[in-house]
Amino acid sequence: MATIERWFEDYEVGEKRSTVGRTITEADIVLHAGQTGDFFPHHMDAEWCATQPFKRRMAHGTLILSVAVGMTASDINPRSMSYGYDRIRFVNPVFIGDTITVTAEITEKLDHLKRPAEFGYVHEKVTATNQQGDVVIVLTHLYLTDKRGGRGSVGSGDAVAA
Repeated sequence: MATIERWFEDYEVGEKRSTVGRTITEADIVLHAGQTGDFFPHHMDAEWCATQPFKRRMAHGTLILSVAVGMTASDINPRSMSYGYDRIRFVNPVFIGDTITVTAEITEKLDHLKRPAEFGYVHEKVTATNQQGDVVIVLTHLYLTDKRGGRGSVGSGDAVAA
């Protein structure tokens, strides 16, 4: 993982990046269940799942969200930080043994409402697909990003919410 400095002005709407694949394992699901306390049978009970429409255990949506966002975190940028996520949709289930890949595309840049000379928001559409090319999750990742010449810094606790 490299450290890069990308300011608000460096991002271009339309730029894309893609990841290599990652296979979701039973261990991923069991660990996530333990971390979250979500032991619902959809994830943990193979016999019960056999009686349901999908016929097999599926990964937690929040697991796939975490993995997909993590897969896009290839560089450390001290000029930008995650501000949150919008429009999260679990489009199709992910099963044990599925391999997901992720594409992230910059879709929007906005000035910070209270401190537009110092900060901006960069919106990135994150789309994960399985090995068949089916979309499994889509969301918008929001970043708060320093502007060149601004006095604030997203890493200093200096930034204020809009």
